[in-house]
Amino acid sequence: MNEVLELRGKRFINASKNVQGGGAAINSRSVVTSVNLQRLISKLQQIKDFWQKEKKLFDGILISVHYNKIVAKSNRISGIFKGDQSNSAIVGAKFDEKKTKHIITYFLSIDDLDYTEHLLSCADAIVRVDFGGEVTKEKFIDSSLFNHIIQGVHGISKSLFQQIIADISYIEDFEIEKAPIILDECIITLYDTKTDTRKLLEKIGINVISSRILNNHTVYLDKNQAQILFEKAPYLVSMATENLLDLSPDTFGESYRKNIYTIPEPTIEPTIGVIDTLFDTRVYFGKWVEYHDMLDDSIPKTTNDYIHGTCVSSLIVDGPSLNPELDDGCGRFKVRHFGVATESKFSSFSIIRLIKKIIAENQDIKVWNLSLGSPKEINDNFISAEAAILDQIQYENDVIFVIAGTNKTSESVVKIGSPADSINSIVVNAVTSKGLSPQYARKGLALSFYAKPDISYFGGSQDKYIVACGPLGGFNVAGTSYAAPLIARKLSYLIDILGLNREIAKAMLIDSARSWNVAPTPEEVAIYGHGTVPIKIDDIIKSKDDEIRFLVSDVSDKWNTYCYDFPVPLQNNSYPYVVRATMCYFPECNRSQGVDYTNTELNLHFGRIKDDGKLNEINGDKQNSELSTDGEKSFILEGDARSKFRKWDNVKYISESIAGKKKPKKAYEKNKNWGMEIKTNNRLSSQDGRGLRFGVVVTLKEINGVNRIDDFIRNCHLNGWLVNKIDVEHRVDIHSKINEEFELF
Repeated sequence: MNEVLELRGKRFINASKNVQGGGAAINSRSVVTSVNLQRLISKLQQIKDFWQKEKKLFDGILISVHYNKIVAKSNRISGIFKGDQSNSAIVGAKFDEKKTKHIITYFLSIDDLDYTEHLLSCADAIVRVDFGGEVTKEKFIDSSLFNHIIQGVHGISKSLFQQIIADISYIEDFEIEKAPIILDECIITLYDTKTDTRKLLEKIGINVISSRILNNHTVYLDKNQAQILFEKAPYLVSMATENLLDLSPDTFGESYRKNIYTIPEPTIEPTIGVIDTLFDTRVYFGKWVEYHDMLDDSIPKTTNDYIHGTCVSSLIVDGPSLNPELDDGCGRFKVRHFGVATESKFSSFSIIRLIKKIIAENQDIKVWNLSLGSPKEINDNFISAEAAILDQIQYENDVIFVIAGTNKTSESVVKIGSPADSINSIVVNAVTSKGLSPQYARKGLALSFYAKPDISYFGGSQDKYIVACGPLGGFNVAGTSYAAPLIARKLSYLIDILGLNREIAKAMLIDSARSWNVAPTPEEVAIYGHGTVPIKIDDIIKSKDDEIRFLVSDVSDKWNTYCYDFPVPLQNNSYPYVVRATMCYFPECNRSQGVDYTNTELNLHFGRIKDDGKLNEINGDKQNSELSTDGEKSFILEGDARSKFRKWDNVKYISESIAGKKKPKKAYEKNKNWGMEIKTNNRLSSQDGRGLRFGVVVTLKEINGVNRIDDFIRNCHLNGWLVNKIDVEHRVDIHSKINEEFELF
């Protein structure tokens, strides 16, 4: 097998976008009529009347725009409301029931609403008098029809009129959204109305203590408080999660075994963090676990409270000894275990606060295992509060969570539960020993789009259980709770022993699960994620003799982050390879943006460099072309970009098909190297994507079975790259020397 190569020594170049948008673009499938404009004006008047009659709790109004499609950022409102600053007024986003249209909520002033009504009235007059009562796409692109529009005469300028018509062509209706009523203990997220949350709730008659406020807009309310809120101001509720107390561990198929295990003393092994139920320090591997009981002493504890957490930590410490058929070659790991819950129901709100504290006080740990999950299903329109906190932690800290994909609690529960909707985490679903989905496994996706779970691994089932160690000895167990820690081991090996960054480590796990398999269907992704990770770590960190696999990592600072110096070996002036690449990054996320959750999109382009200097992408992706703008003028529409190219997903996998007879790719005349471009787009602030690290795994498979890795290494040195082989023995030796303890006399 070939060693994986790490390319260093050359930096990617960052460049700003060269071209600007081409101006207002009408929805080609819409006709803007005077009748439609007058209907929307009437709707604005009704909404204004509502807010004028409503008891004022804050300065401003909330209004939701029902778009007629899934809209790109450039197709959102930029003429009415706050003009080109309207995007900054967005406080929520969701899809309609069919998930084919955006519903976006804005926070505006009453003056903004008056101004919008004025603009629509002016536009309506022009449409009726000068456009025969309607504006079609054909009329819109005929510039001669707009030349007579003079601001002093018509009330608005030509360019503003065009932008208003473009805005309206994407708008179906205006409404005031009201969240579904929940009359139980719940986590409530309020729309951002620029008002202190505690003061806002006090005006309604709800008094909350500071410990129940998670952040500026998210608060934990009891049953009576929730009832008051939904009765008096349901329009304030952006998101609500019911049954707070149902976040609970999952355990299936338990039975006792009386095997006696032994283990040597721990030395310099890496430490993985575990946040779970309690841990029994009397087990045979007790010295390998640093235990912290985070529960109040007044909470009663039983033997059952120690089973789940102890079993999870046993798999991290000594999983291969307990399950020889799952020996991954990673050795043993130490654990720092934080007991945050009992087996019975507990408050996820309290756990969220504890997790933030735990991570802040244990910065030396990079990999964290969380095998707790809600029996309730996630919501299609917003990320759970628990997952959002984990995503924020991972954006702000150099850590990564491995999260269990949650188990079914009944046949009516199908979708994954919180916090398995965490976008930045690695979410692990379970498979049986035969690689099939077990009966207890649940399905993604998150927000109807993000590929959650990320990957699958062996979690046990009735045909073959996972063996773990609990307080009373060996247990036969099954569940996603026990697949996750086995993945945490591999991730820690990649990061803590081999020294890879978390972006590369995550990409390598996902890449190993996808391999050269046929692209999974959406249904398969919902069950297995990108696929099942191999058991042996060698199958992740090494490639076959006919493959060249290399790793690159850098930071995105501008719109285009590129490198055109990948010297892929030639044969007879052609490239005899099929190619795939996997990229991961950890973006900042904004829960208040609903379905538009991730702030930054990094799009991966890789391929030969054509004679005109542009890339011939291996997957034919025409997004981010400098010859086009986003939206209707693009080669691809927003909905298609999300479904075909995973736009806004923080995991990108691009690949050529390995099926059928393959022909070598002809080299272009002017440049024999290959290039990689990372194109950056931000939803909210242009600063969101600055300094965002990405990691890419590229695999070249020689179609004739020839091993060309030595040619590639030589070419890389000639092109100025430093090539580091992922030599396991060498890196393990380095890890040992770095962590070696010396006695000073």
